[in-house]
Formats: sequence, structure tokens, C-alpha cells
Amino acid sequence: MNDRSPEDLLDEAKGWWQTDIIDVRPGEIDLRGYPVQELIGSVSFVDTIWLMIRGELPSQAQAALLEAALVASVDHGPQAPSIAIARMAMTCGARVNGAMASAINVLDDVHGGPGQQCMELYLEIDSERGESEDLEHAVHVVLERRRDAGEKYVPGFGHRWHPLDPRTPRLLSLVDAASALGSVGGRFATIGRAVEDAISEGKPRRIPMNIDGVTAVIYCELGLTPELGRGVFILSRSVGILAHAHEQLQQGGRIKGPMPKSIGYTYTGHARRSLPNERD
Repeated sequence: MNDRSPEDLLDEAKGWWQTDIIDVRPGEIDLRGYPVQELIGSVSFVDTIWLMIRGELPSQAQAALLEAALVASVDHGPQAPSIAIARMAMTCGARVNGAMASAINVLDDVHGGPGQQCMELYLEIDSERGESEDLEHAVHVVLERRRDAGEKYVPGFGHRWHPLDPRTPRLLSLVDAASALGSVGGRFATIGRAVEDAISEGKPRRIPMNIDGVTAVIYCELGLTPELGRGVFILSRSVGILAHAHEQLQQGGRIKGPMPKSIGYTYTGHARRSLPNERD
């Protein structure tokens, strides 16, 4: 029989969920200790994202790099599976929240995960290098170890659409500028470029860093964990998902599949056949 006092049970209930993020009381809402009414109109949404996930307000340089990465990742067209799913869901009668949830749910390891995976790669290389300055050796060791483990491609490099991802040079230039000012260390930009050199060696064409690779550089430079890296990518891509869902709502359409019915698909099964008269 439970002989604990009501006060003890209440204390246990209050301690069941613990958070450093928000304190809500009647008439008061504090985010990481800051009254929300002081934040409103004083800090940007990007500042608030940083505050919520990191616990303190960012410097101007940190906020600028995070914002640049978020802007770069908002959309990649209706051929991107997550965007296509949002649009198809709207034509099936889903509300915008359902369409967005359906789209976000496919941002998993294959479509949506390479940025996180690239961050893990950079951090592994950084750890392998340790106090040594032999970055080229560390890159070789980590890439070889991953190949031996069965990994078939290096996340964050190459692109099925772009010979050179147009977002990469611009973002790298912003990292370089921030590094020159001492706002970030710059070592992950160096690691990213070293990986590109290593995987391109001996190839007829260079395998360039893509949006996942360069945002992984930024998120590592800013000290985010790989899990947070994926999360902020999803925040960014949610903007594109919302825009496409709303556009599809305005355009109309009913039960649109991935292709117009005039195109069809490839059937690879049996030729048409008759059911036998007798079956065992």
C-alpha cells in the first residue's frame, strides 16, 4: 500500500517532466529565462531558434551563418520526394498540417539524413586527427574505415541534379569570411574541402560538396550536434513544404499521383493469363 503523503506525490508529479527551456506561469512566459514580451520585436526568429536549442542568444556572426544555412535549404523543387508528397497529400483532401507531417515524416536517413551523416563524418575525421596536423591521413583512415564497413557513398558530396551545387560556393565563402574574423574556427571547412579532395582524386571529374556537405560544415562550425543539424534542416525544409502545400491548395486538383496517367509505369510481372480450370 502506498503510504506516501499527498505532498510527496505532488512533488514527484511536478518532477516527472523537467526542462530548462521554458517556464510558464499564469501571466508569465519565459524562454531560457527571458520574458517572451522582451524577446518579441527585439530578436529575430533565427536568434530564437538558437536560443531555444542552445540556451543562449547567438552572436551576430553565429546568427548570420545559421540563417544562411536555413535559407539555402528551404526547397529543391516538386521533384523532391518530401515536396511531392505534400502536394499529393493536398490533392487527396489533407489539411495543411497533415500534408506537412506526411512530408516531414519521409525526411529520414536517405532523404533528409545525409546532412547529419556528413556532420558525423566530419566529427569522426576531427577526432581521428586529434592533436596531429596530418589531416590528409585522418581523412584517408576514416574514409577507408567506412568503405570497409560497407558504405557505398560519402554523404554530402556529389549531386544528381547539379554538376556544382550553386549554394555551396556562397555558403563556403560566408564560412571563410566568418573564420577570417575569428567568429568560427574554420577547421570544419578545411575538413570538408579535404574530403572533397580525397574522394575526387583519380576521378575524371571532381565530386563537389553539395548542400548537405556545406551545411554540415556550418553546423559543425557552430557547435551543433548531428541530431540538431538534421533538426534545423527539417525546420528549413518545412518552409518549402508549406509553400508547396499552399500553392497546391490554390491550384486545386484531385487525387494527383506522382505522374500524369498518360505516362503510366513499367509492369514487370507475368503476361496476362487465364485462370486454369482445375487447381490442386
